[in-house]
Amino acid sequence: MTVTLILHHILNRKWYKSVFKGKYSPYRIVMTAVNTLMLAAIALTALSGMSMSGHAVTFMYGLINVMTARTLHLAMSYWSFILMGVHIGLHTKAMTTKMSDRGKVVFNVILTGVSGVGLWLFLKSDIVKYITFRTHFAFLYYTTAKWIVILQNLAMLLFFVLVGYVLSEVTQKNKDKKYSVKPLVWVGCAIIIGVVMNFALKEKSTDNSFGNSNWQNAKTTTAQTTSNQTSTAIYETSKAEIPTAINDGFILIEGGSFNMGSPDSENWRINDEQLHEVTISSFYIDSYETKQSDYEALLGSDPSTFEGEGLPVHDYTQRSTP
Repeated sequence: MTVTLILHHILNRKWYKSVFKGKYSPYRIVMTAVNTLMLAAIALTALSGMSMSGHAVTFMYGLINVMTARTLHLAMSYWSFILMGVHIGLHTKAMTTKMSDRGKVVFNVILTGVSGVGLWLFLKSDIVKYITFRTHFAFLYYTTAKWIVILQNLAMLLFFVLVGYVLSEVTQKNKDKKYSVKPLVWVGCAIIIGVVMNFALKEKSTDNSFGNSNWQNAKTTTAQTTSNQTSTAIYETSKAEIPTAINDGFILIEGGSFNMGSPDSENWRINDEQLHEVTISSFYIDSYETKQSDYEALLGSDPSTFEGEGLPVHDYTQRSTP
């Protein structure tokens, strides 16, 4: 990927020489802005990656706080992806100039349809959280086949290709030598498709149409089964060890001490993750894990990454509690 990037810039080195020359049309302004932002995003992706790697470039490890580097690396990676799509789209008009008018319409319809699905996948994957610096870990579906992941990412990329393509249309004069905003209709249609699909399929296992139909049900069943089995085992143990405990369905968790954090050898460790002993007092818990629907009904929002009303709540922190 790095070699391809370097080669691309070498082949287009004349662009850099002409940045401060000539007049700037609306199209050239957009193109220059997108290229500059993409270059900055790629550079920050590389810098943050090297800052949290203790192996590739050891002398740069810790240059940026590791936690900050994680968040920055994830966000800039996806911003590079988004801007790369827009960059491709800005060049797409030149690739379609030889098409007939009917051919262009067919091309636009297909691109818009696929882009709508891509936007839905983009929203479904919670990538908005990544690009707005709200999380520092990417949550991936490891059970999904590689070719499906490639198709999903391609669909998401095509949405931003459409955005770039439409930008090139509205910032350049048409055959009548006039600027037109009509091409914005294609982006509008793609957004409608994506948003409607997102709302319509939000509460369902949306992986069904992409070769992973059993994921949600399997996760739900496994989580509930494991929770019930664990709760029963702990409950029986509690009754045996504490015969005077009130048999009200709650489980007594005995207090104790345990080690928390990461060892000194862990390169990803930050100050808050230093290995230390934690002591807790005894406490009671419900015999069943809180479901996402219960959590959302109480607090108004669901912090879980893998959403599903019947799934246990996960990925919550002190910020999630009142």
